[in-house]
Amino acid sequence: MEHSDILATLKTAIIDGDAAMAADYADKALAAGVDPLMAVEQGLSQGMTYVGDRFESGDAFLPELLMAAETFTAAMNILQPALEQMKKDRPPRGKVVIGSVKGDVHNIGKDIVATVLGINGYQVKDLGVDVPSLTFIEEAERFNADVIGLSAIMTTTMPYQQEVIETLIAKNLRDRYVVIIGGGSVTQQWTDRIGADACGRSAVDTLEKLGRLIKRK
Repeated sequence: MEHSDILATLKTAIIDGDAAMAADYADKALAAGVDPLMAVEQGLSQGMTYVGDRFESGDAFLPELLMAAETFTAAMNILQPALEQMKKDRPPRGKVVIGSVKGDVHNIGKDIVATVLGINGYQVKDLGVDVPSLTFIEEAERFNADVIGLSAIMTTTMPYQQEVIETLIAKNLRDRYVVIIGGGSVTQQWTDRIGADACGRSAVDTLEKLGRLIKRK
């Protein structure tokens, strides 16, 4: 079976919420020699992005989002051992504290970003969801982080991304961290307005931007 067909089917399985198909094709991906990171980035993550966009636009609802998340997990359970092996083979690249900001309980996009960063050599501390602004900073200091990642799916919680940056400035800590933000409604205009270093439009985009920012730092 062609690698492209396997990746397309993984994406379809996420969109359809078919956990059995996702697990089956994750197995097929490994058997066919598909790079497990590619299976995540070009198969599963694309499906999650599609479902997430539909949810944001009101064309999909919470049960579909939850089914997609469960399907993603089913496939990841198959891919995880291979991904862990890849992680061991990669040089360390930096430390990242990541979470969904205060008031935001969405975790799917954030979880995918955390997974992809971890696979690619970053030490990732995932703070979960509904994280108070000060907690990001306290945990970044405790973890000796290089990066703070702030996810906000809802427009009503995006101001907390700004609050974290303002708190860093007030504590004279802003220059210590790369701050990258993400979420369906986050734009480059918002990123520039609040003084974040970058916005990640996807897990792969976040990975690429962090690589450049960390080198500069």
